[in-house]
Amino acid sequence: MSPTPSEPPIVVKIGGSTLGGNDTSLPDLAALHAAGRPVVIVHGGGSVISDWMQRQNLAPTFVNGLRVTDAASLEIVVAVLGGLVNKELTALLQQLGAPTIGISGLDGCLLQARIANPELGYVGEIAAVDPAPVNAIVAAGFIPLISPLAVDVSAGSDHAGQPLNVNGDTAAGALAHALRAERIIFLTDVAGVMDNGGRVIPRLNARTAEELRRSGVARGGMLPKLAACLDALANRAVPSAHIIDGRAPGALLDCINGRPVGTRITP
Repeated sequence: MSPTPSEPPIVVKIGGSTLGGNDTSLPDLAALHAAGRPVVIVHGGGSVISDWMQRQNLAPTFVNGLRVTDAASLEIVVAVLGGLVNKELTALLQQLGAPTIGISGLDGCLLQARIANPELGYVGEIAAVDPAPVNAIVAAGFIPLISPLAVDVSAGSDHAGQPLNVNGDTAAGALAHALRAERIIFLTDVAGVMDNGGRVIPRLNARTAEELRRSGVARGGMLPKLAACLDALANRAVPSAHIIDGRAPGALLDCINGRPVGTRITP
Protein backbone atom coordinates (compact mmCIF):
# COMPACT_ATOMS: atom_id res chain seq x y z
CA MET A 1 0.00 0.00 0.00
CA SER A 2 1.41 3.38 -0.98
CA PRO A 3 1.04 6.37 1.34
CA THR A 4 -1.76 8.81 0.53
CA PRO A 5 -0.13 12.08 -0.61
CA SER A 6 -2.88 14.22 0.96
CA GLU A 7 -2.27 12.78 4.43
CA PRO A 8 0.16 14.80 6.57
CA PRO A 9 3.44 12.91 6.94
CA ILE A 10 5.19 11.85 10.10
CA VAL A 11 8.64 13.47 10.20
CA VAL A 12 11.27 11.37 11.97
CA LYS A 13 14.77 12.56 12.82
CA ILE A 14 17.29 9.75 13.25
CA GLY A 15 20.93 10.07 14.26
CA GLY A 16 23.93 7.80 13.99
CA SER A 17 24.04 7.32 17.76
CA THR A 18 20.60 5.66 17.71
CA LEU A 19 21.37 3.16 14.98
CA GLY A 20 22.91 0.22 16.79
CA GLY A 21 22.72 -3.56 16.70
CA ASN A 22 19.54 -3.69 18.79
CA ASP A 23 17.89 -0.68 17.21
CA THR A 24 14.48 -1.23 15.58
CA SER A 25 13.81 2.23 14.18
CA LEU A 26 14.51 1.27 10.56
CA PRO A 27 12.19 -1.78 10.68
CA ASP A 28 9.60 0.42 12.41
CA LEU A 29 9.89 3.00 9.62
CA ALA A 30 9.52 0.27 7.00
CA ALA A 31 6.45 -1.06 8.83
CA LEU A 32 4.86 2.40 8.88
CA HIS A 33 5.35 2.76 5.15
CA ALA A 34 3.93 -0.70 4.53
CA ALA A 35 0.87 0.29 6.55
CA GLY A 36 0.30 3.27 4.27
CA ARG A 37 1.57 5.98 6.63
CA PRO A 38 3.55 8.70 4.82
CA VAL A 39 6.95 9.08 6.46
CA VAL A 40 9.70 11.66 5.92
CA ILE A 41 13.10 10.95 7.47
CA VAL A 42 15.83 13.44 8.28
CA HIS A 43 19.11 11.86 9.34
CA GLY A 44 22.18 13.09 11.12
CA GLY A 45 25.59 11.53 11.21
CA GLY A 46 27.59 13.57 13.67
CA SER A 47 29.56 10.65 15.07
CA VAL A 48 30.59 9.52 11.56
CA ILE A 49 31.60 13.08 10.65
CA SER A 50 33.73 13.29 13.81
CA ASP A 51 35.39 9.96 12.96
CA TRP A 52 36.31 11.15 9.48
CA MET A 53 37.53 14.50 10.79
CA GLN A 54 39.82 12.74 13.23
CA ARG A 55 41.20 10.65 10.38
CA GLN A 56 42.21 13.94 8.76
CA ASN A 57 43.68 15.22 12.05
CA LEU A 58 40.86 17.75 12.43
CA ALA A 59 39.46 18.22 15.94
CA PRO A 60 35.64 18.51 16.11
CA THR A 61 34.48 21.56 18.08
CA PHE A 62 30.98 22.61 19.15
CA VAL A 63 29.25 25.79 20.35
CA ASN A 64 25.92 25.30 22.16
CA GLY A 65 25.57 21.85 20.67
CA LEU A 66 26.24 23.01 17.09
CA ARG A 67 29.25 21.82 15.10
CA VAL A 68 31.78 24.42 14.01
CA THR A 69 32.38 23.89 10.27
CA ASP A 70 35.35 25.45 8.49
CA ALA A 71 36.15 24.90 4.81
CA ALA A 72 38.05 21.64 5.37
CA SER A 73 35.34 20.31 7.68
CA LEU A 74 32.62 21.25 5.20
CA GLU A 75 34.09 18.94 2.55
CA ILE A 76 33.88 16.05 5.01
CA VAL A 77 30.35 17.00 6.11
CA VAL A 78 29.08 17.06 2.50
CA ALA A 79 30.78 13.75 1.64
CA VAL A 80 29.63 11.95 4.79
CA LEU A 81 26.07 13.30 5.09
CA GLY A 82 25.21 13.60 1.41
CA GLY A 83 27.05 10.43 0.41
CA LEU A 84 28.13 7.77 2.86
CA VAL A 85 25.46 7.96 5.57
CA ASN A 86 22.58 8.84 3.25
CA LYS A 87 23.24 6.01 0.83
CA GLU A 88 23.95 3.41 3.52
CA LEU A 89 20.62 4.21 5.20
CA THR A 90 18.85 4.20 1.84
CA ALA A 91 20.21 0.72 1.13
CA LEU A 92 19.25 -0.57 4.59
CA LEU A 93 15.67 0.67 4.28
CA GLN A 94 15.31 -0.85 0.82
CA GLN A 95 16.57 -4.19 2.18
CA LEU A 96 13.65 -3.97 4.61
CA GLY A 97 11.21 -3.54 1.73
CA ALA A 98 10.77 0.23 2.09
CA PRO A 99 11.28 2.03 -1.25
CA THR A 100 13.46 4.99 -0.35
CA ILE A 101 14.92 7.94 -2.23
CA GLY A 102 17.93 9.52 -0.53
CA ILE A 103 18.43 13.23 -1.16
CA SER A 104 19.98 16.20 0.59
CA GLY A 105 18.53 19.58 1.39
CA LEU A 106 20.50 20.88 -1.60
CA ASP A 107 18.34 18.93 -4.05
CA GLY A 108 15.63 21.08 -5.57
CA CYS A 109 16.69 23.85 -3.15
CA LEU A 110 14.70 21.99 -0.50
CA LEU A 111 16.56 23.70 2.34
CA GLN A 112 17.80 27.27 1.94
CA ALA A 113 19.95 28.83 4.64
CA ARG A 114 22.12 31.78 5.57
CA ILE A 115 25.30 31.96 7.61
CA ALA A 116 23.97 33.51 10.80
CA ASN A 117 26.89 33.08 13.19
CA PRO A 118 30.41 33.47 11.76
CA GLU A 119 31.74 31.76 14.91
CA LEU A 120 30.26 28.51 13.57
CA GLY A 121 31.74 28.84 10.07
CA TYR A 122 29.78 27.30 7.20
CA VAL A 123 26.75 26.45 9.32
CA GLY A 124 23.39 27.56 8.05
CA GLU A 125 20.33 28.97 9.76
CA ILE A 126 17.26 27.93 7.77
CA ALA A 127 15.85 30.86 5.75
CA ALA A 128 13.27 28.98 3.67
CA VAL A 129 12.01 25.48 2.93
CA ASP A 130 10.55 24.39 -0.41
CA PRO A 131 8.70 21.15 0.39
CA ALA A 132 7.87 20.41 -3.28
CA PRO A 133 10.63 17.78 -3.77
CA VAL A 134 9.56 15.92 -0.60
CA ASN A 135 5.88 16.07 -1.51
CA ALA A 136 6.66 14.66 -4.96
CA ILE A 137 8.64 11.75 -3.50
CA VAL A 138 5.91 10.93 -0.97
CA ALA A 139 3.19 11.18 -3.62
CA ALA A 140 5.11 8.68 -5.77
CA GLY A 141 5.02 6.14 -2.92
CA PHE A 142 8.60 6.48 -1.68
CA ILE A 143 10.15 7.45 1.64
CA PRO A 144 12.26 10.61 1.34
CA LEU A 145 15.49 10.28 3.33
CA ILE A 146 17.07 13.71 3.72
CA SER A 147 20.55 14.72 4.78
CA PRO A 148 20.77 18.15 6.47
CA LEU A 149 22.68 20.15 3.88
CA ALA A 150 21.33 23.46 2.60
CA VAL A 151 21.94 25.94 -0.21
CA ASP A 152 23.60 29.15 0.96
CA VAL A 153 21.32 32.07 0.04
CA SER A 154 23.30 34.68 2.00
CA ALA A 155 23.11 37.96 0.07
CA GLY A 156 26.50 39.10 -1.22
CA SER A 157 28.31 36.04 0.11
CA ASP A 158 31.24 34.62 -1.87
CA HIS A 159 29.86 31.23 -0.80
CA ALA A 160 26.32 31.91 -2.14
CA GLY A 161 24.84 28.91 -3.94
CA GLN A 162 27.23 26.51 -2.22
CA PRO A 163 26.48 23.89 0.47
CA LEU A 164 26.05 24.75 4.13
CA ASN A 165 26.02 22.36 7.06
CA VAL A 166 22.74 22.48 8.99
CA ASN A 167 22.12 20.81 12.32
CA GLY A 168 19.94 17.76 11.65
CA ASP A 169 17.47 18.61 14.40
CA THR A 170 17.13 22.16 13.07
CA ALA A 171 16.52 20.86 9.53
CA ALA A 172 13.90 18.38 10.75
CA GLY A 173 11.99 21.01 12.71
CA ALA A 174 11.90 23.45 9.79
CA LEU A 175 10.84 20.73 7.37
CA ALA A 176 8.08 19.46 9.67
CA HIS A 177 6.73 23.02 9.96
CA ALA A 178 6.76 23.51 6.17
CA LEU A 179 5.03 20.16 5.60
CA ARG A 180 2.52 20.77 8.41
CA ALA A 181 3.39 17.28 9.56
CA GLU A 182 1.15 15.04 11.62
CA ARG A 183 3.93 15.08 14.23
CA ILE A 184 7.70 15.16 14.51
CA ILE A 185 9.68 12.54 16.42
CA PHE A 186 13.33 12.87 17.41
CA LEU A 187 15.07 9.54 18.04
CA THR A 188 18.00 10.23 20.32
CA ASP A 189 20.32 8.41 22.73
CA VAL A 190 18.67 9.59 25.96
CA ALA A 191 15.29 8.69 27.46
CA GLY A 192 13.81 12.15 26.86
CA VAL A 193 14.05 15.68 28.22
CA MET A 194 15.37 15.52 31.80
CA ASP A 195 14.68 17.69 34.83
CA ASN A 196 17.38 18.80 37.27
CA GLY A 197 17.13 15.44 39.04
CA GLY A 198 17.76 13.43 35.89
CA ARG A 199 14.13 12.30 35.60
CA VAL A 200 12.33 12.25 32.26
CA ILE A 201 9.71 14.97 31.87
CA PRO A 202 6.82 13.18 30.11
CA ARG A 203 4.92 16.26 28.91
CA LEU A 204 5.84 19.85 28.12
CA ASN A 205 4.18 22.73 26.36
CA ALA A 206 6.01 25.28 24.25
CA ARG A 207 6.28 27.77 27.09
CA THR A 208 7.83 25.34 29.57
CA ALA A 209 10.13 23.92 26.89
CA GLU A 210 11.41 27.43 26.22
CA GLU A 211 11.95 27.95 29.95
CA LEU A 212 14.07 24.78 30.07
CA ARG A 213 16.22 26.12 27.25
CA ARG A 214 16.72 29.50 28.89
CA SER A 215 17.27 28.20 32.43
CA GLY A 216 20.21 25.98 31.55
CA VAL A 217 18.46 22.77 32.65
CA ALA A 218 18.63 21.64 29.02
CA ARG A 219 22.14 21.76 27.60
CA GLY A 220 24.42 20.46 24.85
CA GLY A 221 22.71 18.47 22.11
CA MET A 222 19.29 18.87 23.75
CA LEU A 223 19.31 22.62 23.00
CA PRO A 224 18.95 22.30 19.20
CA LYS A 225 16.36 19.54 19.71
CA LEU A 226 14.16 21.72 21.87
CA ALA A 227 14.64 24.67 19.50
CA ALA A 228 13.62 22.44 16.58
CA CYS A 229 10.52 21.26 18.46
CA LEU A 230 9.51 24.85 19.09
CA ASP A 231 10.12 25.73 15.43
CA ALA A 232 7.91 22.84 14.28
CA LEU A 233 5.14 23.73 16.73
CA ALA A 234 5.14 27.46 15.94
CA ASN A 235 1.71 28.79 14.86
CA ARG A 236 0.38 25.28 15.60
CA ALA A 237 1.75 24.05 12.27
CA VAL A 238 2.48 20.66 13.87
CA PRO A 239 0.28 19.26 16.68
CA SER A 240 3.03 17.57 18.70
CA ALA A 241 6.77 16.93 18.93
CA HIS A 242 8.36 13.96 20.67
CA ILE A 243 11.89 13.33 21.96
CA ILE A 244 12.36 9.62 22.64
CA ASP A 245 15.08 7.01 23.18
CA GLY A 246 15.78 5.61 19.72
CA ARG A 247 17.85 2.78 21.19
CA ALA A 248 14.81 1.18 22.81
CA PRO A 249 13.25 -1.60 20.68
CA GLY A 250 9.89 -0.55 19.28
CA ALA A 251 10.16 3.00 20.63
CA LEU A 252 9.04 4.64 17.39
CA LEU A 253 5.93 2.51 16.99
CA ASP A 254 5.17 2.87 20.71
CA CYS A 255 5.25 6.65 20.32
CA ILE A 256 3.02 6.65 17.24
CA ASN A 257 0.57 4.26 18.91
CA GLY A 258 0.17 6.64 21.85
CA ARG A 259 2.16 4.78 24.48
CA PRO A 260 3.91 7.03 27.03
CA VAL A 261 7.55 7.11 25.92
CA GLY A 262 10.04 9.93 26.19
CA THR A 263 8.86 13.54 26.22
CA ARG A 264 5.84 14.88 24.35
CA ILE A 265 5.76 18.62 23.60
CA THR A 266 2.62 20.44 22.47
CA PRO A 267 2.01 24.08 21.44
